[in-house]
Amino acid sequence: MRNLELDRPLAFFDLETTGTDPMRDKIVEIAVARIDPSGERQVRVRRINPERPIPPDATAVHGIRDEDVRDAPAFRQVARSFLEFLADADLAGFNIRRFDLPLLDREFRESGLDLALSGRRVVDAMTIFHRKEPRDLGAAVLERDHEGAHGAESDVAATIDVLDAQLARYADLPRRVADLDAWCNPVPPGAMDRSGKFVLKDGEPIFAFGKQKGKPVREVARVQPDYLEWILKQDFPDDARAIVEEALRRR
Repeated sequence: MRNLELDRPLAFFDLETTGTDPMRDKIVEIAVARIDPSGERQVRVRRINPERPIPPDATAVHGIRDEDVRDAPAFRQVARSFLEFLADADLAGFNIRRFDLPLLDREFRESGLDLALSGRRVVDAMTIFHRKEPRDLGAAVLERDHEGAHGAESDVAATIDVLDAQLARYADLPRRVADLDAWCNPVPPGAMDRSGKFVLKDGEPIFAFGKQKGKPVREVARVQPDYLEWILKQDFPDDARAIVEEALRRR
């Protein structure tokens, strides 16, 4: 990339799936473009058998049908290979924070593997666009025709171009991945996790969201452990989940 300084690999990725629920839907295609600091680019694309019927509404978006993935591997069969391809890489994409990333993380966990999100910086080009001038990916491509929209490989290539164009267009955007990650994902003061779900007060984690806001996590674990168990079933980031898991262990 011309406008972003890389101190370690940056992996752009995109998923095509069976639906829009990151906690339940499955991958039918994954594309990853890994860019090394040297500028070398490696691309990996793979159709995936979701081991369930692909709904017609999903096929209408990405064009992938049951017969297209009948002989493809299940994600668990290629998960380790993709995790190795992502080794030591930060992550980037379009709308990955809200959808692709929690879904991919869940698929890895269900395969018995750890994407280790807490150790990765994340750059979401959609976050930049929504903070600068709300658009979708099609509009964000600016002057470029986005042929093959909703194909994972095409969407990855478009997102790389979009992010580079954003950096060229907006002079105030950071040029280092670590700084751009912080710009895209600001952490509230006192937050114990990147998403700001918990804050530290008097030496212990406190809920900063939802109906338990302001209550110590330790107390909720003691009187309402099912609420913490519910959290663990949702698409919370790894560092927030670790706080919940620790509270349940100590109750």
